[in-house]
Parts: sequence; structure tokens; C-alpha cells
Amino acid sequence: MDRIKVKNLIDASEGRVLADLKISDAKVVDVYNRSVFNADVYIKDGYIIGFDGDRKALEEFDAGGRYLIPSFIDAHCHIESSHLSPAAFSDAVVPCGTGTVIADPHEICNVTGLDGMAYMLRASENIPLSVYLMFPSCVPATPFEHSGAVLNAEEVRKYIDDPRVLGLGEMMNYPGVTGADGEVLKKLDEAYSRDKIIDGHVPSISGAALDSYVDAQIETDHECETPEEAKDKIRKGMYVMLRQGTACQNVLQLLPAVDERNFSRFLFCTDDRQPQSITREGHVNYGVSLAIRNGLDPLIAISMATLNAAICYRLRDRGAIAPGKRADFFLSSSIDEGIKAEEVFLLGHLVARNGKMLEKAEHVEATNVSGRMDVKDFSKETLSLKLNSDHVRVIDIIPGGVVTGAGEAYVKRNGEGKWIHNPDDDILKLAVIERHHGTGYHATALIRGYGMRHGAVATSIAHDSHNIIVIGDNDDDMVLAVEKLIRIGGGITMFKDGKELGTHALEIAGLMTDEDMDEVTGCLDQMHETAKRELGVSDAIDPFMTLCFMALPVIPAYKLTDSGLFDVVSFKFVDNSL
Repeated sequence: MDRIKVKNLIDASEGRVLADLKISDAKVVDVYNRSVFNADVYIKDGYIIGFDGDRKALEEFDAGGRYLIPSFIDAHCHIESSHLSPAAFSDAVVPCGTGTVIADPHEICNVTGLDGMAYMLRASENIPLSVYLMFPSCVPATPFEHSGAVLNAEEVRKYIDDPRVLGLGEMMNYPGVTGADGEVLKKLDEAYSRDKIIDGHVPSISGAALDSYVDAQIETDHECETPEEAKDKIRKGMYVMLRQGTACQNVLQLLPAVDERNFSRFLFCTDDRQPQSITREGHVNYGVSLAIRNGLDPLIAISMATLNAAICYRLRDRGAIAPGKRADFFLSSSIDEGIKAEEVFLLGHLVARNGKMLEKAEHVEATNVSGRMDVKDFSKETLSLKLNSDHVRVIDIIPGGVVTGAGEAYVKRNGEGKWIHNPDDDILKLAVIERHHGTGYHATALIRGYGMRHGAVATSIAHDSHNIIVIGDNDDDMVLAVEKLIRIGGGITMFKDGKELGTHALEIAGLMTDEDMDEVTGCLDQMHETAKRELGVSDAIDPFMTLCFMALPVIPAYKLTDSGLFDVVSFKFVDNSL
């Protein structure tokens, strides 16, 4: 803010000029005192000028005695996981009461490198939602897979000074930090030298093992699994996020850790939230409401989703209803039984009502990030799975999250030692094919718990390097699914007996589309129904979200990359055969 804008605010506050807007008869949620008070709220040039005194305004909006709540801040998300472009994402989440997101674009950067960073900044610049980015710290996430780009300290330096880049994104390379790896330290130093925040990513790490990680000045974590782990991280100075995504949900799991003494160190985030979840349940408001319905004081919950996040990420102009703060807020009839944004105001303008934007966000052309498919010599032979033994390792899907088990099984082989599908077993073939640089890298493994009886599912969303991942019981359908993705530039597709059952095209880096939320949700709803009905995918899992995480070699126990089956616990590749 500059002195001219400050003068306008002061003049309006003193009554020398008219305020732009008066919100009358509001129950204002005071996140500083954790209380509610009745007041009229005055706004000038998009900022709150006060709520005391008898001022005049050009317009008046009657709140009708409803709660006036600061817009929620999503402390950590990946916009790409919504399948939506930044503009379409804004249209989806702003009506839920979200005014600001801290987004880590490491998904698109793993595919398109700095082109992805440039696109995300450009595409989110002139939309209602305030989008701040964290520069991805781990592209690729590990050296055990092949991504579309490698971003080192030199690349960090090119964007870290942008005012909308708040710091360094989730540092997943725990061994690199604790081993004081030179390149990791160079990246961290780019944040140190500018006094910018560094996000963490350390599941199941606590006690002495956590100390050296926090020594690196890493300030947040969204991967806690138990209340004890959350308290330990807070004890060591970290902020802990209650996450309510689609696949990963730990609000209820961690809620017992929150109390009146430590709630200032808790935030809310969505991390990876798919479009159907946003449509049916909401965004940050869903996690907040879930916490309230399960016993958390509403004023504490609201503070965690607003003020705490603003303080953590040094966003001094938002997070509260107070003079000098942005007029980003929404009206809700209740805070005790959950929170619903009935009208949403951003910078003092009414932008959404009853779950719908009044005007759509401005879209930009997705230049330099579309059609990223470079697959070398793909054929049916690529999917061959030759085993040295009937006794094999199996990736065991665990419903409700992205952690997998390190399973074992006995399977059938043909005369050449190749795996044969047994319809009596819930074991399928999984393959990952490199799609960025035509390297020809590919790998296969076995997976259990998906439930599919016959057919194939493939997607170009495969965290974090986003190569093509395909699952099936037969090579013919798997080949057709992969070839379909190559032709359309990425997305999700399903085949059975040589017939295409459904396809969701994602033209932006194979991760996102410029279609709006209703179109995307309608397509995915139909595909989910087909996956359950026609393919028999288990009701206990999300057929596409689950598949997306089977290539993520930073979450235990077994995962498959384009270089082979990876044991995340021992941090090494292992053979499919035992």
C-alpha cells in the first residue's frame, strides 16, 4: 500500500470523503479476541476503514444479522489437482469462501519446468482469487524417476523475488536436508537471503530425527499422521496444517492435538482436492466445518483458517476484519453447525452468491505448456512383466490415503516367465512410461486392492513427475489406453475389450483443462460410475486419484516409477521377484 491509498482510507475514515460501501447489521467475527460483535463495516478502495462511528457510504448492503467472516486462506494446495486452470479454479473455490491460496505448482513444473511457473503466475494474475506461489523445491521429487525438468538453485533465483512468490515449496527431500546436500542448501539459501518462508513435507518424522530438518529453518508441515506427531512439530516451532483433501484427509485425525494453548500454530489446507470434492463438499470451508462439527470452537477454527495462515505466510493485509485490511470476507447464517458462504466479497465487491460466481474469471491462453507428450518406442512389449519367481512383491493399496503396503504374493507365469493374470486374484499389472523427453524409460510391477476385473485405466497425472501410469489385467487394453493419452496430449482414459469407455482430456501439461468446474465434474462423475460399473473398481478407493499416487516415491511403502519398483522405506529399487 502506498501513501496515496492510505490518504484515501484515512479521509474516508474521518468522513472527509464517502466510503464506497457500508455492510450494515453484521455479526463481525473478531479473530483477534476470538469473539463476535455487532457492527456496521465500512469499505473504501477495497479495504476496511472501520466499524465504529457514524460514517456515510455511497452504497449499503444489509447483512441481515449474519456472520461476517474473513475469507479463508488455503495454506497449501496444488491447483493442478483440481484439473482446472487457475481461472476455472477461482470460479470453483471463491464461492466456497476461499479468498487466498498458497499454491505449490510443482505438478506442472515437473512437466514443463519454468514454463509452468510462468504460466501459473500469468494465468492467476487477473482473477478474483488471490493466488500466491511457492517455488517448487523438489523438481524432480527424487532422483529415482525422470521428470520433465530439473529445477536447481539457479532456477529458484529467477522467480524467488517475484512478490507473489512467498518462498520455497514443500521440501520433500528429507535425506537431502539432513545430509546437508550441497544443492539442497543452495536452494534453501535463496529463501534465507530474502527472508522468505520454506514449506516442509516430513511424514512420520518426529523426535531427534526431526531436529536437523527443522534446523534448516523449515517452518510448516502438512503430513502429520498422529496428534503426538503434530504436537512434537509444534514444539519445535513448526506450523502444522489440518489437511482435508480428496485422497488425504487428516482433520479428524489431528483434531485432538488442537487446544487453546497451541491453536495459533495450526492452519487449514486442502493439498490435493479433486473437482467432485469441491462441488459436493466445498473447499477450505469443508475442513473448517468438519472440525467445528466435531467439537472445535468455531472461533478457533475460523482463526486457524484466516489469521494464522496470514501470519505464517506474512500476508499482513488480510486474515481479519479490521481497519487497513483487505475487504475480503463472506456472510454466513451460522458458525456453530458448519459454515456456508452465502455472499462473498473480495476487495469490497460482491463476487459470488449462493455458490456461484456473479462473473467468470478471465482466462489466458496456455502457451508453452500444452501437448507435452514425447514417448519413445512404445509398444505392447513395453508392458511385458518377466518374473524370476512365482513369489513376488506387490504394491498393496491401502484405502483412505496414499500410503501403500509392501505386499507379497504367489502368481502364475507362462513358459517365458511372464506374469499371467489370474481372475481369482485381485492382482493387476501396473506400468509407468516416461513421457517428457523420449528416453524410453518404463517399468512394470504388480498391484493389489484396485478391484478391477477386466480392462485398463491410464492417466498422465502420476505424482510427482507425471509420467504415464496405466493399470490393467491385459496388455491389449493397456496399450490402447496409453496410445489414447499420447494422441490427445494427456488426461485420463479407460478401455475394456478394445472399446474406449470414457476419456477426460487435460490439454494443459496433461494435468489441467480450461473447461469450467461443471463440465469437468460431469465428465469425471460419469467416468467414476463407469469405472465402478464396467471395470469393477473397488468402492473403497477413488479409481483415478488412487492411481495418480502409485508413482510417488516419497510416500511408503512400495511405489513404481519409470525406473522400477521402489521401496520408500529402504530408499532403494527392488526386484519384482522375491
